[in-house]
Amino acid sequence: MNLKPLVNDKVLWKDFLEELDGRIAAAHKALEQVTETPEIYRLQGEITALKRLRMLREKVNTTRLETL
Repeated sequence: MNLKPLVNDKVLWKDFLEELDGRIAAAHKALEQVTETPEIYRLQGEITALKRLRMLREKVNTTRLETL
């Protein structure tokens, strides 16, 4: 799968980041309200995953030489 069209299209990338930011904000709000430990861990994992998606552009555009 080629993700370069997504990460290099400025308008599409900006919209994608806005969506991620909204989801991160919603997860933070939910995290403030939960009392069950498993739910806290789930929301922390969700936030971590969303933040990793924010770094997708750098990962896709970074070329690394693989050693054989």
